[in-house]
Amino acid sequence: MTLLCLGLGLAPPAAPAPAPAVREAPGPVQTWAADLSRVDADDSGVRHTGGELRTTGDYGVQVLAPHRLGRQANRVRVRPDAQVPGDAGIAFDVRGRTGSGPWTEWREAGDAGGGTAVLPRAVTTVQVRLAMWDPEGAIRLRGLEVSADTDPDARQEQEAAGPAYGARVFATRIGLVGRTTANGHVIRKNDRFVALPSRRGLSRKGGREYSVRVCGPARCVTAPVWDVGPWNIRDDYWNPSPVRQTFRDLPRGVPEAEAAYYTGYNGGRDGKGRRVLNPAGIDLADGTFRDVGLRDNGWVTVTYLWTGR
Repeated sequence: MTLLCLGLGLAPPAAPAPAPAVREAPGPVQTWAADLSRVDADDSGVRHTGGELRTTGDYGVQVLAPHRLGRQANRVRVRPDAQVPGDAGIAFDVRGRTGSGPWTEWREAGDAGGGTAVLPRAVTTVQVRLAMWDPEGAIRLRGLEVSADTDPDARQEQEAAGPAYGARVFATRIGLVGRTTANGHVIRKNDRFVALPSRRGLSRKGGREYSVRVCGPARCVTAPVWDVGPWNIRDDYWNPSPVRQTFRDLPRGVPEAEAAYYTGYNGGRDGKGRRVLNPAGIDLADGTFRDVGLRDNGWVTVTYLWTGR
């Protein structure tokens, strides 16, 4: 599971040279202490007690409340105060938006030692998500400092204005009823959601901010992204190659597992070194699998709805 003609005629007149881009000064750093005590419906497997955030099982996820900035920023740093034993870990992701517009995709922002993420564009609201895997229940997250400023050299992507991107990929069935997904959802019989191999497009628990339209042999359905997989966990193949998280030498729309299976890319192995046994680029929960008309694993057309208007 989870976890890609020019017309003939007279040449047009030369276009005027574009105006040079205006570089925004970095500006002051905006810093705040995240509120870890707020555990609500889009969180799972965590509790806040004695001034510390802890897991209640092997895995926990918390989506912190959005924080409104005083001015636009595109670079976010996290500095946790945490006790994390060697067999456990914490991963931080951040995203942002301007006003009530769409969220950017999530960007990795480090681990228990902290780290920095640069968002695709400048935003006025920032949100942090943390995931903790903790088989012994020994993680103690006592605090989290977050800061935001502007990286004037970062590439700025515009909000999507055209149709959403789509690709034909191989789909497999998730199953695994009773297991917990990467966003904290407990899988039910005949569930309806999908998994994609990157946390960048992972919706919060119960959320649909990152959803796909899947077209199979019988019909098309829309489903939220609630898990990570198949095969890889850092393969956002729906993004253009220059901004793809990993495997940037592959064409847009080609999952790494597909390339590994058919052409021996990466030695025929996934990002964890496992031999790839099928070319899957999406996992479908049982209900979604049946809704689109699949009886066995097979090819579907997927539109990644958050990539367009």
